[in-house]
Amino acid sequence: MQPLSRSHMNQIPIPFFGLALVLLVSLVSPTSSCTEQDKSSLLQLLAGFSRDGGLTASWRSNTDCCMWEGITCSSPSGMVTDIFLASRGLEGPISPFLGNLTGLLRLDMSRNSLSGGLPLELVQSTSIIVIDVSFNRLTGGLSELPSTAPVQPLQVLNISSNLFTGRFPSTIWRVMKSLVVLNASTNSFTGQIPTTPCVSSPSFSVLELSFNQFSGSVPRGLSNCTVLKLLSAGYNNLGGTLPEELFNITSLEKLSFPSNRLEGALDGINKLTNLVTLDLGGNELSGNIPESIGDLKRLEELHLEHNNMSGELPTTLSNCTNLVTIDLKSNYFSGKLTKVNFSNLPNLTKLDLLYNRLTGKIPDSIYSCSKLTALRLSCNRFYGPLSERIGNLKSLSFLSVYNMSLTNITRTLQILRSSRSLSILLIGLNFMHESMPEDDNINGFEKLHVISMESCSLSGTIPDWLLKLTNLEILSLNNNRLSGPIPDWISSLNFLFYLDISNNNITGKIPTTLTEMPMVKSEKTQAHLDPSVFPLPIYRGGLEYRKPNVSTGLLDLSNNKLTGEIPLEIGQLKSLYSLNLSFNDLTGQIPISICNLTNLYVLDLSDNNLTGAIPLALNSLHFLSRFNISNNDLEGPIPSGGQFDTFETSSFDGNNKLCGSMLIHKCGSAKAPPATITPTKLSDYKAAFLIAFSAFFGVGVLYDQIVLSRYYFSWYYIIIRV
Repeated sequence: MQPLSRSHMNQIPIPFFGLALVLLVSLVSPTSSCTEQDKSSLLQLLAGFSRDGGLTASWRSNTDCCMWEGITCSSPSGMVTDIFLASRGLEGPISPFLGNLTGLLRLDMSRNSLSGGLPLELVQSTSIIVIDVSFNRLTGGLSELPSTAPVQPLQVLNISSNLFTGRFPSTIWRVMKSLVVLNASTNSFTGQIPTTPCVSSPSFSVLELSFNQFSGSVPRGLSNCTVLKLLSAGYNNLGGTLPEELFNITSLEKLSFPSNRLEGALDGINKLTNLVTLDLGGNELSGNIPESIGDLKRLEELHLEHNNMSGELPTTLSNCTNLVTIDLKSNYFSGKLTKVNFSNLPNLTKLDLLYNRLTGKIPDSIYSCSKLTALRLSCNRFYGPLSERIGNLKSLSFLSVYNMSLTNITRTLQILRSSRSLSILLIGLNFMHESMPEDDNINGFEKLHVISMESCSLSGTIPDWLLKLTNLEILSLNNNRLSGPIPDWISSLNFLFYLDISNNNITGKIPTTLTEMPMVKSEKTQAHLDPSVFPLPIYRGGLEYRKPNVSTGLLDLSNNKLTGEIPLEIGQLKSLYSLNLSFNDLTGQIPISICNLTNLYVLDLSDNNLTGAIPLALNSLHFLSRFNISNNDLEGPIPSGGQFDTFETSSFDGNNKLCGSMLIHKCGSAKAPPATITPTKLSDYKAAFLIAFSAFFGVGVLYDQIVLSRYYFSWYYIIIRV
């Protein structure tokens, strides 16, 4: 599993924060002046900032500090009780003099660029109940508190998304007997998870330790946390089995340990009858899903993807009537899916069964899930056609039925056109050796942004009905047997920025109209998909991208029968990330206009009949990382400097007239070496090369490129804003 972005980390559901909400109710405005000690402490904080976010204009020594921005005082004492300086662009350290604010209750300096450590004076304050310094650049370790330290009133401690290191101090638990919420996620803490947080803190309910470097096993001592509602330690290095004692924490509403090395079975999970979220994806769990899963009546999120689990799906899964998401991809589940009655799951919105061994027909009960927005059944052993009842799924925006032995592509498209909300449609590796539909009556895909029909060996031409897909952004028709020219109307697809028609039998010249694609001509391609319609990550070559942040254009015409010269206008496609014209019959020179493609990462012109010199200005393409011009008839010196000093000599093979410092044939030598005999245009090699450079929808990327994302709630906004 790929790691998440920082904006998706440190997030937990709303219901866990009723107490935190009460703690954060602000006090009324003061009616008296602040104390001199408090003013002095605040001014020392200000003096330490290298950037103060404009606070100097408000924090003046000759004014009442209770009237300063971000400051709240109590009445009538005038003591500072609240400091709210979140998202102010502050830089510099947190002053230890804040520990002198003896009436301070709540401190929020989150989402700044603060550096240095967390002052011990704050952690052992005898007044503070809430500290939030999340999303900063704080470093170092957390200090152990003296054994003689008095009991602390701290209830909420959020130090997430910083640069803290070292072991988490064990003494924190002994003196913070009122602690309710601890969020230490997204740091670099090491060692084992503390074992006794609840012995001293009987009200402890939220422990968030995800995205650290904790190791060892899940401690048995957590069973002492009898009111714990959230336990999250995903993306660490935890191993071993889940201890039986963990299943005795019947108060748990969220249990989340994704992307660790946990093993064993899920026996005992039925005891956690209050679970709303179970996330154990990306581990090494084995065994089956126990029949007792049906006891989890409140379960909404079930994530067991990327494990080694097997067996049939239990019929009792239908008893979890509140399920919203089921993600079981990349396991070894087998048997018939019809055992699960999806009619009992009216709230189901996402079902991901990719890469399992499920058999039989697609159960009709799935089409009763009227709220379903994303359905992926790819890479199983289902058989039979899609049912016309799929039209009942009025909210379905994402459908992947890749590699399912479907037949009759024309009928399939006619059925799917009734799914008016479809935004992504992946139907590749089906309909083998059928003809591409040319029926102009194929319509109804008004909202389609992505369509992939690759690897079907479809014959025919690129169909004109694609022109009706006016919102299309990604079109993948690679690995078929399509013939004929590239249609001029391609440039009429105003949002298209990704076109892959590689490994076909396309003929004719590269039309200049292809270089008029509006989205690729733009300096910065910006996908226009509404995140609420398409909140799904895309896997490209093993890397995860998320809409609408994908902004890289791709044009892959490789392994066809294209002739003529590369048009000079190719240099207009300013946002191209990848240009692949290899394995064609192109002639003429490499146009110097390619040097205008400053965002280019991949350029492959190999196995053509190109002549002339390599434009020296190509060394100005600073992002170019994959370059291949092998097996042409190019001549002259290879450019030096820049990215050209990093390319392998194989990038230039099969060009007997080239010279350069990395070749045997040095520039200026009298005699060129004998020509290297290299086999060209062997079909097996063509296919292998194509696959290596394919992106979203290559045959080798059998993930179907798009997987289901999860719903999270921002930790910060819940704690601070509610």
